[in-house]
Formats: sequence, structure tokens, C-alpha cells
Amino acid sequence: MTTKPSNQTAGQTAGWFRLPDPPEGTPEDMTSFNQTNITGNTHHLIQYLGNQDTTLVAGEHYLSRIHPRDMSGVRYPDLIIAFDVNPAAYYHSNAYIISEQGKPPDFVLEIASRRTGRVDVEKKPGEYAALGIPEYWRFDETGDFHKTKLAGDRLIDGRYEPIPIEEIGEGVLQGYSAVLNLLIRWDHGQLRWHDPQTGDHIPTFEQERAGRLAEREGRLAEQERRSMAEARAREAEARVRELEAEIARRDEAI
Repeated sequence: MTTKPSNQTAGQTAGWFRLPDPPEGTPEDMTSFNQTNITGNTHHLIQYLGNQDTTLVAGEHYLSRIHPRDMSGVRYPDLIIAFDVNPAAYYHSNAYIISEQGKPPDFVLEIASRRTGRVDVEKKPGEYAALGIPEYWRFDETGDFHKTKLAGDRLIDGRYEPIPIEEIGEGVLQGYSAVLNLLIRWDHGQLRWHDPQTGDHIPTFEQERAGRLAEREGRLAEQERRSMAEARAREAEARVRELEAEIARRDEAI
């Protein structure tokens, strides 16, 4: 919960300060945007993981143990997922502040680029382990910058241990995220999320649209069936009345 604004500098309240936006990305950083936003991955995860009041799925804002005075060296992950937190505080602060949320995020993913690849592999694992983040994953569309296409680490006794990654088919790598209970895949250069129980991809825009269309078509078909049944009933009723009238005329004639 934040306090009401007071007569302080813009963006600041008693006990709350909004961090500046991270630096503008370069064209080579578009890989992150392509894998999380254009594909709809962020939306898919938000819908799949549930309660948006306490579950945060976001990225490209700062991550810090406390409100920093100096932004140098403060990371801004491509994707953060955290359960049982206050998403509103994240957006108010323009950052995930661990001291403010009361816990580190549960999951962090970095997507490789030429500018960040070495840092993702060499520096961030130690930093994220020190912050207590249970899982840290890395995705590299080409494999050129992380020197591997998909990698994940799980925090055990304060240190990261590699999560097994298996090749399940030509051009498809897969690892299991215990904190998300999801299979994460590198699938021919695309980042994908699969249900471990069914093996199916979590619902996508296309699947949701197809579901809505199928539901609409089902309603229309049901309406048509009802209309036809009602028409047949009306025809039968009219035929009965005609027969009754014919019988009545015959009775009168006798």
C-alpha cells in the first residue's frame, strides 16, 4: 500500500519514489520484444497463471533489493513473474523493489542480444542468486550470444544449479520450470510455454479466438436447431388443427 501524495518532488510520495524508465533499447534488442510481446507470450502467461491482483507478469522495468539512489548496475529483466505480490506497487514504482514486495520474484527470464548476452551468462546469475530469485532462465533465439539456446538455473542452498534441458525433437529443446509448473521450449527459435500434463501450448490468441468462434458457431447452430424444431412444432400443430376442423365438418355433415 502507498501513502497519499504530499508536496514533494514529482513522482515521489512519503515512502514511495517512482524510478525512471530504463534506457531505450537498441534495434538489436528487439529480440526481447519479439519473443515476449509480438508473439503474445506475456498475455498468454497472464491469462494462464491466473489472479492478476496478486500475480505479476511483466518485464523491462528495474529490479532492485531496495529503492536505489544510483541506477547504474541495476538490472531490468526481460520477463519477471512473481506470485502473491502487489502488481500495483510494481507499476507505481516503475520497478520490482524486493523490500517493497516482501519477497524476490519467483522467476526471471533474460532474452539474448549482442549487447547483453555476455552479461546474462557471466554476471546476472550471481546477482540474481544473491537476490534470492528461485529460477533464472535464459533464451537465445540463435544460440550465438548465450552460447546455448535455452538454459535455466534453480536456486539450491543459495547457489544456482542447472535445470536439465532435453532435446525432444529436431529443433526443439525443453526444460521444466518448477515454480511455474510449465515446460519452457526453444522451438525453432521461438519461445513457447507448454502444460506439462497435456503437452499442449498454453492458450494463445489464436486458440482463444478459435474457441470464441467455435462457441459462437455452436450458439448459432443451437439457435437454428431450436428454430427448426419450433417451426416443425408449429407445422404439426397447424396440421392437427386442420385435421380437427376436417373431422368437425364431417361430423356436422352426418
